[in-house]
Amino acid sequence: MRPVIDIRNVHRIFESEAGCAHILHNVSLAVDPGEFVAITGPSGSGKSTLMNILGCLDKPTAGDYYLQGLNVAELDDDELTEVRALSIGFVFQSFNLLPRLSVIENVMLPLSYTNVPRSQREMRAVHALQAVTLPVDHWDHRISELSGGQMQRVAIARALVNDPPIILADEPTGNLDSATGALVMETFHKLQERGKTVVLITHDPGIAAEADRAVTIRDGRIHDGAYITHVPYTLHGAVSSLPAIDVPSTPSKGAKA
Repeated sequence: MRPVIDIRNVHRIFESEAGCAHILHNVSLAVDPGEFVAITGPSGSGKSTLMNILGCLDKPTAGDYYLQGLNVAELDDDELTEVRALSIGFVFQSFNLLPRLSVIENVMLPLSYTNVPRSQREMRAVHALQAVTLPVDHWDHRISELSGGQMQRVAIARALVNDPPIILADEPTGNLDSATGALVMETFHKLQERGKTVVLITHDPGIAAEADRAVTIRDGRIHDGAYITHVPYTLHGAVSSLPAIDVPSTPSKGAKA
């Protein structure tokens, strides 16, 4: 089975006037379709940088990233935008909801940038809200009228509205109490049961333990939990053997992921 996420020998270096910050070092990781993977590690370890690359919000300095078999490096900006819209749902710790809009309007918002007819947008939003089990009588509420757990479920519904196969969640329980966080985690488990691939960043070892696999990253290197495929891809008739890449490390002091 081909991994839905497959990064190989990835480095990420940020350059500034202060020097170079080498954040990710020769990182390789594969995630199978329908798998639930937690990425954990201390602050500044490179988790967020890795998540940005997985979400096609950033590109590696060196190495390769295959998303559902596509070589991300070969995609132009318009193609990357389409991939983010159709293949990936993002869930953030801070929710990123618009307070002036109602719950259902927030969930419908990503569809505003697609060719989905208006008559279908509300239907899709309804299905997404049903999937996260938010009560119907909350759908017309403003965001400020919701609890933290309810806001996070709205954020998950918004991530689902385009029915993407992959959900990327960055500390989705970080702003929630333990009981509310457990309800949010239950939602992720239900999404996995529906066939979604879930990749979640967390500082909480209890949350990480709920995943099928926990990947530990420290100092920009994966130390535990990586599944790495050894089968080369054939792209346009050429086989990529992907040898390890030697990139010099010259991090600047105080650099954070």
